Amino acid sequence: MYAVIQTGGKQYKVSVGDIVEIEKQEANVGDTLTFDAIFVSDNNQIKIGKNASNVKVSAEVVEQGRADKVIVFKYSPKKRTRKKYGHRQPFTSINITKIG
Repeated sequence: MYAVIQTGGKQYKVSVGDIVEIEKQEANVGDTLTFDAIFVSDNNQIKIGKNASNVKVSAEVVEQGRADKVIVFKYSPKKRTRKKYGHRQPFTSINITKIG
């Protein structure tokens, strides 16, 4: 059994026991989050859209962290300009505990 959830403008395919890194959520480690499913597949049965909206996906927050640094380097030839930026995207790591 698996489900597709939407959070942070992205969709994630999850099943029970998966650990997924999603966009940062305001929650502490150990808190429980619930998401609405937009697609659910269970052996022979498929639910999509409004039929799947009553299915809730529960997850436990495992970690609040920041991803690896991404370097952005802007260079303009003939003008002697250089800009170097770094960015670390914050994320929330969750463990899927229940679909249903």
